[in-house]
Amino acid sequence: MSAPLRLMAVHAHPDDESSKGAATMARYVAEGVDVLVCTLTGGERGSVLNPKMDRPEIVANISEVRRQEMEKARLILGVRQSFLGFVDSGLPEDENEPLPEGCFALQPVEVAAAPLVAAVREFRPHVILTYDDDGGYPHPDHIMTNKVSVEAFEAAGDPDRFPDLGEPWQPLKLYYHMGFTKERFEALHQAMTEREMGSPYADWIARWEDRPQKWAVTTRVPCGDYFETRDQALLAHATQVDPDGFWFVCPRELQQEIWPTEDYHLARSLVGTETPEDDLFTGIHAENVSRTHP
Repeated sequence: MSAPLRLMAVHAHPDDESSKGAATMARYVAEGVDVLVCTLTGGERGSVLNPKMDRPEIVANISEVRRQEMEKARLILGVRQSFLGFVDSGLPEDENEPLPEGCFALQPVEVAAAPLVAAVREFRPHVILTYDDDGGYPHPDHIMTNKVSVEAFEAAGDPDRFPDLGEPWQPLKLYYHMGFTKERFEALHQAMTEREMGSPYADWIARWEDRPQKWAVTTRVPCGDYFETRDQALLAHATQVDPDGFWFVCPRELQQEIWPTEDYHLARSLVGTETPEDDLFTGIHAENVSRTHP
């Protein structure tokens, strides 16, 4: 192709890009794809989840610290990255607890989508990655991220929508992350149990009994060779990821053997494709790459 393929990953907070789809992005970067991470909030209300980093000077400067962590992860993954300027909503301890005034999740969808529409029109991605309509897990910012991603996918190519935000560009495919599925964790749990390693996944699997999977996996991207890059990007988010914690209990080599893919649901496609897929760009041919309207 005369022009590079472009992939946009839309996330709620810094660190989400490293826990969801990081190996996929690293693989595509290595193959010459231009990848942009759009981070909708600064993670200002995120807790310090790594006890080794739970220090007063870190907590007092959490916004700046998380931006520095994001820059480290960006360099590790080899992607571009842009903060879109909204304020983290926090995760309420009680479902009836009101969200903070002015936070991302309380914005009207068109207001929250506008910076993303502008980013889509500037970057011109062929594929967008985001969360499903439950947010992957029910954090208000993740749920809003789905809403604005769908809005941007549908509006960016329409010259009558957001007319002051650049020349229209229509992305061709929209995917939801499906990395946290019962099927995957059952496979890792069984493999660890058979090897007498002691699995941490039993409680996770039990939770799925009351929360059936809503979206089918349509696309499995082989990227096991980039799991080390993914792990290094995760570790760059030192306030959020404990190197001795849950993320690293299952040996990387076992993950590469048992589940060497990152998985997705194809939510929208404006090109012909057949599922199951093994490539996010399936169906996107040379004639699509520079077109604003499929």
